[in-house]
Amino acid sequence: MTRSRSRNQSRTQPRTQSRAQTRANRIRALIALAVMGVSVAIALTTPIRLGLDLRGGTQIVLETRSTPTAKADREATDRTVEVLRGRIDALGVAEPTIVRSGDNRVVVELPGVQDPKKAADVLGRTAQLTVHSVAGVDEEGKEEAEHPADPAAERVLKDESGLALRLKAAGLTGQDVKGADAVFDQQNGAGWLVTIDFKDKGSDRWAKVTGEAACFPAGDPQRRVAIVLDNKIISSPQVDPSVGCNTGIAGGSTQITGSFSDTEARDLALLVKGGALPVPVETVEQRTIGATLGEEAIEAGALAGIIGTALTALFIIVIYRLMGVLATLALICYGVISYAALAAIGATLTLPGLAGFVLAIGMAVDANVLVFERAREEHAARSRPSPRSALTTGFRSAFSAIADSNITTLIAAALLFFLASGPVKGFGVTLGIGVLASMVSALVITRVLADFAASRPIVYTRPKITGIASIGPVRERLLRRDPFLMKYPRRWLAVSAVVLVVAGAGIFVRGLNFGIEFTGGRLIEYSTATQVDPGKARSALTDAGFPRAVVQTSGDNGLTVRTEPLTDAEAATVTKTVNELGGKTELIRDELIGPSLGDELRRDALIALGLALGAQLLYLAFRFRWLFGSSAVSALAHDVVILVGVFAWLGKPIDGVFLAALLTVIGYSVNDSVVLFDRIRELLGTERKTPMDKLMNRAILQTLPRTINTGMGAILILASLAVLAEDSLTDFALALLIGVVVGTYSSVFTAAPLSVELDQRAARRASGGRGDRAAAKTPPRQAERQEVS
Repeated sequence: MTRSRSRNQSRTQPRTQSRAQTRANRIRALIALAVMGVSVAIALTTPIRLGLDLRGGTQIVLETRSTPTAKADREATDRTVEVLRGRIDALGVAEPTIVRSGDNRVVVELPGVQDPKKAADVLGRTAQLTVHSVAGVDEEGKEEAEHPADPAAERVLKDESGLALRLKAAGLTGQDVKGADAVFDQQNGAGWLVTIDFKDKGSDRWAKVTGEAACFPAGDPQRRVAIVLDNKIISSPQVDPSVGCNTGIAGGSTQITGSFSDTEARDLALLVKGGALPVPVETVEQRTIGATLGEEAIEAGALAGIIGTALTALFIIVIYRLMGVLATLALICYGVISYAALAAIGATLTLPGLAGFVLAIGMAVDANVLVFERAREEHAARSRPSPRSALTTGFRSAFSAIADSNITTLIAAALLFFLASGPVKGFGVTLGIGVLASMVSALVITRVLADFAASRPIVYTRPKITGIASIGPVRERLLRRDPFLMKYPRRWLAVSAVVLVVAGAGIFVRGLNFGIEFTGGRLIEYSTATQVDPGKARSALTDAGFPRAVVQTSGDNGLTVRTEPLTDAEAATVTKTVNELGGKTELIRDELIGPSLGDELRRDALIALGLALGAQLLYLAFRFRWLFGSSAVSALAHDVVILVGVFAWLGKPIDGVFLAALLTVIGYSVNDSVVLFDRIRELLGTERKTPMDKLMNRAILQTLPRTINTGMGAILILASLAVLAEDSLTDFALALLIGVVVGTYSSVFTAAPLSVELDQRAARRASGGRGDRAAAKTPPRQAERQEVS
């Protein structure tokens, strides 16, 4: 009976497990269908919003300034946003974006606006309207109120003819205005003028001001009424003789004349109607991107994405056969999920964000590669395993490494989102969404597809078509040769130190070429009719009064001029100079960054980098051991210095896009270390007495196929970007290519030997400082037991 019961249990137990697995697979299939159904519905109905660098337009960052009577706090900035929104609506810009950034900044995006001067003039004017009685003429003829403590107080201002008038305290302010319109007066031949309608109390105040002025004789300056906008008299007419003393003009409206053009009249009307800004604002950043650049960026990014994805898909299909085909289908699902997520949250897709979207494809490949390599190990370890059981074990064994590596990347993405601004912040959003979508793609969709395929009879009888029935050429060679890479860890550390010194020397020898985002200044990019020699352009700009202008060429007829901060008039002089050299000139890009904003961005970049390294260390120490965490972070610092040093030697710009690439390299580099240390953690659970150098060597050999295959997938994507993309995307792809190569090397030949060296030092300390090789190779826990006994 006992034997029979045991046999029955052994027969029914697999069936019970199979039913449990079937239920789990059905749940995963339902989740996958639900996610894909929702994603497809969103993708078909909700268009994604493109950033200005992809569709053209102007971005202006305004900073509110405190005055003696008003503080530029969060509340004042919120009121400023509302006033600016009214002005933008009056400009007639389609799909504008205006948001508060921090406590005292406002970011305005105006798609399709290619005249930044007009936009900045309309948005930046405080538009504080006041109406004053005239007290007389100032004999000294000098203005005394450029920046009065109270805009409504008494002051001396010059009228339209240059005569200095002494003005009484304001009788009306912009708060008394109900509306304003620009009209063309054909009847009286006055041309364009602005009509102002006052509110009820404003009508009474207007009658009082004009009635007091009417008490003075014709020709007396005190019979005039001064209408002041932003401390400038825009109109100061005399009250008509028909108006009686202390009676005033009834009706609650007036007209402002001044030989306006139609544009000037409309701008003045919308400023008055929109209301006064509660505090003054200053333009600290201004970007204008031509629509042609946006079209080229979209085409280049899309082409790079298609070719890179196709090459990556072909690579994994060749390596993993049927499983590679299913992983490719899961990658397509990943793309749909990522797109739908961006559209659903209303995220703006920028140029670096587009690169992050493409880059995350490589990260989605990494999760699939991890699973398939673990499945290969499982298939090779058993005598006659089924593809389905090997895949089930592969998903279970790879889960911790996938979770840890993606969480470290999410940490970098979160830091980008909270600490960066503009396009770099958008990159953090798309990278974070891409990471989450890649996990859904690999752990849910790929698993559902793989389980369905592996359960087919044709796959069970022909396991070689799955691609996991063989260990692969890389693992086969490693097993045959069995190299002891960690025999001399200090030699690898010495090589890393030499590379670090050579690359880092570029920082001190060549210096860092900070972009205007970090230094402040103005960058203007042109497309000229004929090719312009940069040397002649520098000489011409020096003669025009810009001796420190930096001139660079790009492409056949591209010319970029970078200078210190310029006014719009000075920028027009630069454009005129370039136009004389290159014929018909088209403005492609115009960026203005204030010095204060540049200092803040540079400081935030250092904070983001420091926090990224610290966050990685804490997470790795929590998940593994301080020994491994410190080794991984040391390797990260090694990668950062090398990448920055190489860019210094090449003279490439250190800008916001480079910062995005740098933090991505940190996330990517730590992925390799996480996978390696995850395998070490697994080996330590079963082989505690094995010396660390041998354990580390075994972990490297076991994970190296995954490292090579994942690296190839990322390199194919990035190479497509580097070859096919334009300008900043090329530098972005170059930085990531360097980071992938250096990060792959450092995880194996910097982090690993450093961990071995630290472990051996700990063993020597635990053994009482003995210098013999046996003590050096004794694991710390074993050495502690020897000393206690």
